[in-house]
This record gives sequence, structure tokens and C-alpha cells, in this order.
Amino acid sequence: MSYSAEQLMDKLRAFLCPYFSAYLVIIRKGFSSMFSISLRHALRRFNRFILSLLLTAAVAMPVVTIAPNAEAATQSQTAIAKKAAAKKLAAKRAAAKKRLAAKKKSSRNKQVAKTAAVAAAALTAAELAAQERRQAPAEIHNSVNIPLDVQSRAALIANAKTGEVLYGKNYNQTMPIASITKLMTAMVVLDAGLDMNDPVTITQDDVDTLRHTHSRLSVGTTLTRADMMLIALMASENRAAAALARSYPGGTKAALTAMNRKAAKLGMMHTRFFDGTGLNGDNISTPGDLVKLVQAAYRYADIRAFSTAPKYEVNSRGRLLQYKNTNTLVKEPEWDIGVSKTGFINEAGRCLVMMARIHDVPVVIVLMDSWGKYTRIGDANRVKQWLERVTGA
Repeated sequence: MSYSAEQLMDKLRAFLCPYFSAYLVIIRKGFSSMFSISLRHALRRFNRFILSLLLTAAVAMPVVTIAPNAEAATQSQTAIAKKAAAKKLAAKRAAAKKRLAAKKKSSRNKQVAKTAAVAAAALTAAELAAQERRQAPAEIHNSVNIPLDVQSRAALIANAKTGEVLYGKNYNQTMPIASITKLMTAMVVLDAGLDMNDPVTITQDDVDTLRHTHSRLSVGTTLTRADMMLIALMASENRAAAALARSYPGGTKAALTAMNRKAAKLGMMHTRFFDGTGLNGDNISTPGDLVKLVQAAYRYADIRAFSTAPKYEVNSRGRLLQYKNTNTLVKEPEWDIGVSKTGFINEAGRCLVMMARIHDVPVVIVLMDSWGKYTRIGDANRVKQWLERVTGA
């Protein structure tokens, strides 16, 4: 325990005063008055001396520690230990939280990698075939002495009336045809004689789970069969084309059977269909077969009108959706186009097929595996200029 200087002085005074008082009584009674007075003065001086000495010691050492405060020291050590334990626990929790976050991130990365691997495996054969095709030297056939520079990997320009091949580039190669497929989908639906005013509703089965392409037609959207066909041909709307095949009598499987049967009937011996949209890379054909496809599609008035409409508007669940033709040439006044269809997937590149009249001559133009957003359009314009020179010559 510890005492201040004031407390120490009080205790000493309480201890000494009784003795001085008793001694003074004895003196008063046992000695003469003079001696008693002298002794009292001496004792007072002695008392003042002792008190002065004690006061001096108290000022020099204001607090005298009698015993160490073991309890306070123990409490301080306990507080420090608790603080260290709390800090250690917080560090452990932070480390555990960090490990959990890392584990979740790793799990997500593995799932993404797995999905990508599955998608890559599904497209490997078509991708490899596309790479080999693009590396092979070009085979060109030109029936006239006027050169033509076509950037597309494969092309075919034929007289639609006589069937004469005016220009060909790798036109016997088999390759994916992407959304050119939709022309055949439309033909078999029209062949089935289905009511074009019947409602067709987009379902979950129409959602693209292969390439995860975007569509503005949400599940539950209902349009007439005519509107579905129009935006499928004009704007290459995948869900609309899938819905057309699904609503075919017997469903999508029956529609695909009809598509392959019709291809064989048209003499398209190198053509196969596995879906109604063209998203499947196994939908294949050759430029030569596609000339036959375009000529056959031209016989359908609805396909001629739908595929060449510059733009169209549909009401989807209370919202007006504006669609534009994926072939910008249909709105150009210098072009007279009877049938048009574009297509694109990675394996096929950018594709364009058309039936057009140039210098009053009906021609079929097939451009396949073009790269760059405007290359196929540039090729089409170069072909038009070339044909104008050819017919003029």
C-alpha cells in the first residue's frame, strides 16, 4: 500500500502526541514550575524539529510505497493477454474469410473453364475444318477475261436464267452456312400450308443454349407466324426461326426431316441441316448448292417480300420493337434485290446470298466466309460493278 505525505504526517502525529501529553502531565505534577516550563519549551522545540524533519522527508518523497500493488499488476497483465488473444482471433477469422473467398473464386473459375471447354469441344471439328479451309490455296474460275477481286473465302456468281457460272472461288468447298439456313426453314413452313396468321409463342425451348446469342423476343412473346418469319428472314432473329421449326407439324425434328428432304429434292447433295436457325456449325453446304437454294426461295412471294424489307416493327408484350435488315444493300436504290439472306458464326465467317437483277439480268450472288464487318458488302458492290462491265462488254 502507498501513503501521501499528508497521510504519513497524520499517522505520526497520532502516534507521538499521546506520549508527549502523558509526559507533560508527569512533568507538571512532579517538578517545579520553572523546570516544567523549561522542559515544555524544550519539548516544543524538539517536536517542531521532528515535525520539520518529517515534513522535509515528505516533500522529498511525496509518495512512499509500502508494498507493491500485485493485484493491479495482475489485472494489467490479464488485460494485455485478453487484447492479444482478441487480436489473434480476429486475424484467424480474417484468414478464414480470405481462404473462403479464394475457394469460391477458384470454384467459379473452374466452372467457367469447364463451360468453355465443353463449348470448345462441341465446336472443335467445325473450327478445325474452317482453319484448314482458310489456309488452303484458292481455286478460281472466271468465265470472262475481266478480273474480279473477291475478298470472301468462297464465292459464286451465276446467271439465274441459264445456270451459267460466271465466276467461282472455292465454290465446291463444303462449309457451315450459318443463318442462310433460315431460307430453308421458311420454305418448309410455307410448304406445310400453315396459317400465317396463327399465333406462335416463344418458349424456353427456343432460347439459344449453344452460343448464348441475344434476342429481344423474351420467353412468352406471342406473334403471328408471318411476323416470326419476317423478322427471322429480315433481321435473322434466332428465336423466331427456332419457334417456326418448333411449331411445325410434328415439331422441330419433323421440320429438320422436311428441310433435309427438300434439299435432296433440289439437288443440294452436299447440304445437311441440324437445326432451323443456323447456330449449329454442322449445318453445311457449298456455294454451288446455295445457288439452288436461292433460286428455290425466290419462288415464294412471302420470302421475297420478307427477306428484302428494309425494316419492320413488331409489338412484343406491349413494347414496340424496331428491326432492320441485316443486309444494308436492300435499301440502296441502285440495287434491285429479289431475295436476300445474311449469316454469321465463327466457323462460317460472314455470309451473304442474294438474287438480284443487274442490267436486267437475274443473277445469284453467293459470298461465303468473309471476314470484317463490311467485307461481304464490299464484295457485293465489286461484283455488281464487275457484272455491269461484263454485260456491257
